Amino acid sequence: MEKLVPVRPFDLIDLNLFVAVAEAGNITRAASRAGLALASASARIRHLEEALGVTLLERQRLGVKLTPAGEKLLDHARLVLHQVAEMRSEAASYTGGVRGHIHVLANTSAASEHLPRTLAPFLAKHPAISIDVEERKSADIALALASGIGDIGVAVESAMGEGLDHFRFCGDRLVLICARTDELARRRQIGFAGIADRPFVGLSEGSALQDHLAAHAARLGRRLNMRARIKTFDAIGRLVEAGAGVAIIPEIAARRCAQAMKIKAVRISDPWADRQLAIATRAGHALPKAARQLLDYLKTVAQA
Repeated sequence: MEKLVPVRPFDLIDLNLFVAVAEAGNITRAASRAGLALASASARIRHLEEALGVTLLERQRLGVKLTPAGEKLLDHARLVLHQVAEMRSEAASYTGGVRGHIHVLANTSAASEHLPRTLAPFLAKHPAISIDVEERKSADIALALASGIGDIGVAVESAMGEGLDHFRFCGDRLVLICARTDELARRRQIGFAGIADRPFVGLSEGSALQDHLAAHAARLGRRLNMRARIKTFDAIGRLVEAGAGVAIIPEIAARRCAQAMKIKAVRISDPWADRQLAIATRAGHALPKAARQLLDYLKTVAQA
C-alpha cells in the first residue's frame, strides 16, 4: 500500500507571504519583502496550495497572476492577518506595549495628501497607537470594509455602497496640471476628452488614481499615452514643469506644487473630477478602542 505523506499545515508566515506575492505579482520580490530565500518562498506557496487542494497562482513569464481561488483566499488572508494584528495589539495593552493598531484603507489622494497632515496631531497625542495606511482603489476599499478587512476607509463618496456607515470628510477635486508655457495654461477649464490624446505623466503602475484615469480614458475609447510613471505628486510636477507631458492630480497637490514649480492648474469640466472623500466603516461593526478614537477624531476634523 502506498504510504501517504501528510501535508504540512499552513501558518501565518505562509499567509503573509501569499499576500505579499499577490501584491507584488512576483514571488522573487515578495520573498525579498518577507525576508525569505526564493527557494523557501516557492516551497511555502506550493505547500499552501497542497494544504488547500487548489491552485492559487498562475505562473507567467514575468510573474504570477492569482487564480479565482487565489483571489478568494487573498480576501480571507487579509482578514485573518488583520484580526491577528488586532489581537496582538489588544494583548499588548496588558504588558505596556502598543495599545492599538489601526488599519486604514485609503485612495491615492487621501493616502498621500490628506491623511499625513490629518494624522500627525492624532499620533502625537496617542504615542501608544500605530496606524497602517494601505492604498487601494475607492471601489476596492468599499468592498474590503464590507468584508471585514480594515478598520477605517477613506475613499470617494460615490463609491460607498451598502453595508457601510460613512460621513463626508473633505473635497478632493482633480485638476489638470501643465507647464506655464503650454497653450493649455491659458485655459480656465477643459474637458477630459480634449486632453486624452496628450502625452501624460502619472503615478507608478498599480496606483489607484492612475487606474481611475485609465478607466475614464477607456470609456472614451482611448488609451493614455504615458510618457513617464513616477512615485509622487511632487515628482510628477517636476516632469510637467520640464514639459514632459501633462498630468491629472488632486487640486490640493497641484496648489502645493505650484508654489515651487512653474506649472499651471486647469479645471477639468467633467463631473467625475469634482469628488468628495468620505470616511467609512463597516455598518454594525464594533471597532477596537483605538480605531474608535481615530474615527471620533476624524469626525471632529471633518466638522471643523
